[in-house]
Amino acid sequence: MQCSRSDFAFAKPLRLLNAAQYRAVFDSAPVRAAQPQFLILARPNELDHPRLGLVIAKKHVRNATDRNRIKRIARETFRLRQHELFPLDAVVLARGGAGELDNAALGKIFSKLWRKLDQRARNPQSESNASRSGKPPRRKSTNARRGPKKAGPAPAESPNTPGSKP
Repeated sequence: MQCSRSDFAFAKPLRLLNAAQYRAVFDSAPVRAAQPQFLILARPNELDHPRLGLVIAKKHVRNATDRNRIKRIARETFRLRQHELFPLDAVVLARGGAGELDNAALGKIFSKLWRKLDQRARNPQSESNASRSGKPPRRKSTNARRGPKKAGPAPAESPNTPGSKP
């Protein structure tokens, strides 16, 4: 079924519907956007529109009304921005403290996360982005690969050391 992008509905083609679609995002998510209370994992799809999945765990948001409120606001902000977003499969994950936020704060956070996700999808981070920011690319420490430090020659004992023979 082709999704019409002229309206602002949140129809089935805009949703991740089964475990395989979620697993594909969890297995390879090159695009991420995070806040202390939320993480969005995403990967480009071959469709001409983005799709959304929600994982709001009871472990992080105990109250069912808070979980439903978070999902409603996440869907609403996604629905309003769907025409601007890069074609991605995105999964929203709640972290601890998400249930304490009010509706206005949730709306601001999700708007910021969708904007950040879209920018990162359109401009994948590379070493050229790191050099543009003025910071050199990070290098891994090579000390761990060198192995144990070799012991040098034993220090000469002085004649006054205890346990030495005269």
